[in-house]
Amino acid sequence: MRLKEMKVKTPFAVPFAFFLLTASVIGLINLNSGSLIPIGERAAVFSAALIMPDGGFLLLEERFASELYPPDEESGGAFESRPFPYGEAELPKGAPLLSDEDYGIALNGGASARLPRIPEKYRASIISEDFSGHNGSNLIRFGAGFIKNDTKNEDSDVAEILETGFALRFEDIMEPQVLIIHTHATESFERFDSDVYDTRNKWRSTDNNLNIVAVGSAIQETLENNGIGVLHDTTQHDYPSYNGSYERSAETIRRHLEEYPSIKVVLDLHRDAMERDEQVLVKPIAEIGGKKAAQVMIVSGCDNGSMDMPNWRENLRFAAALGDKALSMHPGLMRPVYLCHRKYNMDLTTGSLLLEFGSNANTLDEAVYSARLVAEALSELIWENIKEA
Repeated sequence: MRLKEMKVKTPFAVPFAFFLLTASVIGLINLNSGSLIPIGERAAVFSAALIMPDGGFLLLEERFASELYPPDEESGGAFESRPFPYGEAELPKGAPLLSDEDYGIALNGGASARLPRIPEKYRASIISEDFSGHNGSNLIRFGAGFIKNDTKNEDSDVAEILETGFALRFEDIMEPQVLIIHTHATESFERFDSDVYDTRNKWRSTDNNLNIVAVGSAIQETLENNGIGVLHDTTQHDYPSYNGSYERSAETIRRHLEEYPSIKVVLDLHRDAMERDEQVLVKPIAEIGGKKAAQVMIVSGCDNGSMDMPNWRENLRFAAALGDKALSMHPGLMRPVYLCHRKYNMDLTTGSLLLEFGSNANTLDEAVYSARLVAEALSELIWENIKEA
């Protein structure tokens, strides 16, 4: 049985210990890279990204290295090129391929909208929750934001690191200072803002207008409109093979850093995948300016002593500053910064962060809106830095 079939209803320590034991037996842990191999799109490593206000734990899906179960040879690949509803190879055997005829006009919050008519046996629930952390515990406060410390470092040590501001120095130049990349470019979103979803959905698309690349384009546009030089690499490092995604994106980053020494910040954009159990997806959401925004989590890697990440403290300072600025400008937008013992190519330069935009229960519109808000905050942070210099 694959781990993605398991439900998590116990406290964090027990399932996480079980996962570590299992991982050590089957060789999933890569001690050199500090990463854990994921178990598929809906699989979740039992780690707590933050403590929920209600005392429960958020399942943070671990998708940051190689795919444990490659697509079977008969399917011809992990994803079908059709972005939605589903590729035939992704459907359970015997399930019909959905078409636009399966969607009709329905009432949603008093307004007419196209919503899915999903067969009952494939119907499951979506719940919306606020993960900003303002009612949480075991979080380190930094300005308007929070840090979730999931490392061996004491909270007091992390707080001491944050007493020093980030050392990055931006310039008033035309050359790119921000690099946007997508290790898992095919990660996509729900098509409808609804309280139900179709269990056959894989939340993958090779159409860059519908996946996380579209979120990167929104950040690029907003930064450029604010006078910040940006380089947006739209390479799909996870297609046609999910295996080796991070190795391929590392080569992309190195190539751009060599060609553009002006780059100060590297943003690797993802979307999270959150579930209460096999039948309930969780949608991190905030209302900002009268619109729904997918909440955003910044992931900052921390060296555990064996990962060769001498600049992780500087990355953390920058992550905390960005989270603080974004929440100061747009309250509710950000989840706590997640500090963890993982690498994710953050060793390649300072200013390297991984950003999770919403979850697979959010719509693309919600994620794109959040991208523009985050980019506004990043622009403000950069221009303040330039003026101080």
